[in-house]
Amino acid sequence: MGDIKRHVDTWSWIVMFITSVLFVVALFLKGLSHDLSLEAGVFLVSLKLIMMAYKHSVIAAELTVRLDDVQAALTRLEGLLQPRHSFEAKEGSPDKSSKPVSPAQGDR
Repeated sequence: MGDIKRHVDTWSWIVMFITSVLFVVALFLKGLSHDLSLEAGVFLVSLKLIMMAYKHSVIAAELTVRLDDVQAALTRLEGLLQPRHSFEAKEGSPDKSSKPVSPAQGDR
């Protein structure tokens, strides 16, 4: 139940409570008639919207965790590649004594 409280806000609980009370009142006042079917439809639509909001909240929390994991992995990879790039930049820098290679010669 603690997990649901984290994802469903107070207003959703209020809507569920009021809709449930109105449904029970309609059940006793109208009996089993066509109007009860209308009340049941309203009740089910309200519950469906709240269930969808709950599902989206859970999915958003999972996506946040996954994105945090991806961000941590990218940061770790950047940290591993950073010294290599700085080393390659130092090694690859041309010195004044080296002779440039012409495009016709290519890498042999």
